[in-house]
Amino acid sequence: MRVNVAALCVGMLLAHQAVAQAAPDSAIPWLSDSLAAPTPVTPARPEEPAATPLTQREISVMPIGQTRRDAVGLLPTGLTGLPRDTFAASDPDRLAQLISQLPGDAMPAMQDLALMLLLAELDAPRVSSDPDMLFFARVDGLLRFGALDQAQALMERAGATDPKAFRRWWDTSLLTGFDTRACDAMTANPGVAPTLPARIFCLTRTGDWAAAMLTLDTGRAIGAITEEEDLLLAHFLDPELFEGEPPPIPPRPMTPLAFRLLDGIGETPSTLDLPLAFAAADLRPTSGWKAQIEAAERLVRVQALDPNRLLALYTEGRPSASGGVWDRAAAIQRLDTALLSGDPAQVNDSLPQAVVSMRDAGLLVPFAKLYGERLAQIPLEGATAELALRVGLLSSAYEAVARTAAPVTPRDAFATAIALGDAPGTLPPGPLARAIADGMTGEPPEHLTSLANSGRLGEALFEAAILLADGAETDPQDIADALAFFRSVGMQDVARRTALQLLLI
Repeated sequence: MRVNVAALCVGMLLAHQAVAQAAPDSAIPWLSDSLAAPTPVTPARPEEPAATPLTQREISVMPIGQTRRDAVGLLPTGLTGLPRDTFAASDPDRLAQLISQLPGDAMPAMQDLALMLLLAELDAPRVSSDPDMLFFARVDGLLRFGALDQAQALMERAGATDPKAFRRWWDTSLLTGFDTRACDAMTANPGVAPTLPARIFCLTRTGDWAAAMLTLDTGRAIGAITEEEDLLLAHFLDPELFEGEPPPIPPRPMTPLAFRLLDGIGETPSTLDLPLAFAAADLRPTSGWKAQIEAAERLVRVQALDPNRLLALYTEGRPSASGGVWDRAAAIQRLDTALLSGDPAQVNDSLPQAVVSMRDAGLLVPFAKLYGERLAQIPLEGATAELALRVGLLSSAYEAVARTAAPVTPRDAFATAIALGDAPGTLPPGPLARAIADGMTGEPPEHLTSLANSGRLGEALFEAAILLADGAETDPQDIADALAFFRSVGMQDVARRTALQLLLI
């Protein structure tokens, strides 16, 4: 049996070396390029070329009937309302560049738009030197936003049997808790294994610790693993050997596999300073309540997690301390109890603190999605009624809330008109309100319109989203241009929600 295990290990090492030789030079050990921080690129301004000309590009060829992964999606056109040729005439290089520019801290309306475009089922670009370029750019964008469940589902639908796709699926599975399934897939197809340490980890998942140790020893002997990998794997495979010694230093950059190995020896790294994708690991029931809330807040903030998941965590138990997440949990619990009682006095007392807590945490729109419509049904008065109206206008039911609203301030009256799709009347002071009014009534910019009219609607939508990267601090002309463009292509809901968020957050 010893001979068989040794032969297995040697075969695994040879396969690993072959895969390593085929891997791109830029690949980070144990971590696919998908979780690396993107290189910042300055968004194109109106006076710059709107897109890279399609010149001297190779045309991809494939058998008739074969679906390119660029065309695979989770959201059908009947759900998104997007035409199938949204990306068809665009240069995939340009689309990938724009996806990398999408800000991670954009307004919720723009995050929703970006996620819809990344998950949409649309025709692939007609001209491309790499038929999978847009697919991998979309997956990488989802992972950068922490939308791991969506990325995993997209990869599984498109197929992740080649090394480049498997590395991303492997990373995602480690962080979402599906590592056993990923290891089963690796065992069935050893050629896709990302790294030798990944193979060793998977041997332990099947209970074959002896083969894992022998593989590690063989890897050391032929120099197939680094000293850092050696130390981390040794601690994971035989923690008693290092009893009383300090734990291994976490690698930089952190990788999903390193995270799982450290977690296995009881040294789980904090995810607060790690890329957003790692936050998903803290949603596991084995994580502490505070860590779960913090992870859910980070993911809900970028629309990568359903706000109801955060609400469930807020109300899971009684806060044991004060400050930060505990204050938010306590405020939400008080408001939730008040709404369940139906007592306007209790709602009047609890709503202001809840709004302040969630606004300061950048969670006002998710809060509005949870409570905006319910608050509109409670008879409130004075300042609390004004607060409830603003929360309602930030919710998904903004139009229904606006129909029954009785705005008092000029800003609320202006916001109510926007929610109803009416022409704004008297404007509140400031350039922001004027920019919003211009965007809701004016003509779209020519450079975005020309893109949309030439079959590059997706490209234009990405550019419009990037124009609003600075939120309410965005240049007024860019705000007007983006809103007018959304209206011009039939995205009235996107335009209204964006305008309301600019005005009320």
